[in-house]
Amino acid sequence: MALRKELLKSIWYAFTALDVEKSGKVSKSQLKVLSHNLYTVLHIPHDPVALEEHFRDDDDGPVSSQGYMPYLNKYILDKVEEGAFVKEHFDELCWTLTAKKNYRADSNGNSMLSNQDAFRLWCLFNFLSEDKYPLIMVPDEVLPDRDGKRCMFCVKTANRTYEMSASDTRQRQEWTAAIQMAIRLQAEGKTSLHKDLKQKRREQREQRERRRAAKEEELLRLQQLQEEKERKLQELELLQEAQRQAERLLQEEEERRRSQHRELQQALEGQLREAEQARASMQAEMELKEEEAARQRQRIKELEEMQQRLQEALQLEVKARRDEESVRIAQTRLLEEEEEKLKQLMQLKEEQERYIERAQQEKEELQQEMAQQSRSLQQAQQQLEEVRQNRQRADEDVEAAQRKLRQASTNVKHWNVQMNRLMHPIEPGDKRPVTSSSFSGFQPPLLAHRDSSLKRLTRWGSQGNRTPSPNSNEQQKSLNGGDEAPAPASTPQEDKLDPAPEN
Repeated sequence: MALRKELLKSIWYAFTALDVEKSGKVSKSQLKVLSHNLYTVLHIPHDPVALEEHFRDDDDGPVSSQGYMPYLNKYILDKVEEGAFVKEHFDELCWTLTAKKNYRADSNGNSMLSNQDAFRLWCLFNFLSEDKYPLIMVPDEVLPDRDGKRCMFCVKTANRTYEMSASDTRQRQEWTAAIQMAIRLQAEGKTSLHKDLKQKRREQREQRERRRAAKEEELLRLQQLQEEKERKLQELELLQEAQRQAERLLQEEEERRRSQHRELQQALEGQLREAEQARASMQAEMELKEEEAARQRQRIKELEEMQQRLQEALQLEVKARRDEESVRIAQTRLLEEEEEKLKQLMQLKEEQERYIERAQQEKEELQQEMAQQSRSLQQAQQQLEEVRQNRQRADEDVEAAQRKLRQASTNVKHWNVQMNRLMHPIEPGDKRPVTSSSFSGFQPPLLAHRDSSLKRLTRWGSQGNRTPSPNSNEQQKSLNGGDEAPAPASTPQEDKLDPAPEN
């Protein structure tokens, strides 16, 4: 949710920059270009054909921010994955559109801020602004001036935080950028900014080449899918046309069969009506002319012959019904063939759906692989942070050891000064009388002991990591003359290790 809000701030500026007439609406062609650039910089796979179809030119006119937000949320922001794109490239895209409207220079091309500084200030404003449009600054997060100091910024270290003040905003931006660059180079173990920028440019070129190759591969794959889809649609249209022809033929056959049936039925009904009329007339003549038996027998014979014809007509009707039954069986067979063709059509449709599902599954596997690479990158960054912390602790240990070494070196120099002062020879012009008691105080064993102690202290100071001996404070007091206590006697091991002083 936080990433979506940050992206919406920059996109809002880009949308308002395209609204040249300040009407609150942007043309569809400009929104199509903006959407395509957002797809590219956010590394979101998309269908160019669907993009053209969505923003096709029609009579609806330009689109407002409320009309563009559903498409922006559904097809762009919902598909954004954190870590899959470079935030600076996204901000640079939105700033390129924003600068045309909000960043102006004089006739000579000069301005108070350079384009890069203005871009950084714009990014800082978006970061500190509230989620209300138009954007306004959050007062609690501003870096305010105080105590008469302007353009202040903070440098946080492991021990304390340093507050600094620059003469102007541009110098403060240069200081912060230089400090951040030095910290990043030191953390990465790099010593040359030129080599780092060269490496970055090389990586950016390689990344652009990879993106271009991936884009071309994706376009080729989409083109192949589109061609396969068109081929399937053509086959489907051919099958539908064949089905329509079969239905038309069946309908014509059914109409013809029904017409024949109606004609046969009308003929049979006519014959039956004629037979009924003949029978009625025969009965009337039999009732009226019973005396005419011969003629009646002749008439009966005629009637019998007519009845024979009627029976033949009935047999013809039975045969017609049987023919109708055979036609119905043929119709049933045609319907079964139609069902078989429909099954084949459904099978082709299922194969097309399975192909689409396989394409969707390959897309999901690609997204999972991208997520896995993102997690691996995060783990590598975490390991790098742990190595940095270990190196920082090692630097602190080395600094403590160096402080101890400097302290030991100071103590050794002090002891050398004191020994040189004590071992100063007596000049011939010295007025102090030389007595046996004063000479006896300067005994060789004591001098040898001090000399050996001095050499041990020198060796101890050269090592740098050992702690001073417990008697070092007392010896220092004795050499400084602060106390008259005699120096402690050396152990037999120290007398063996330290050679006697030369005369």
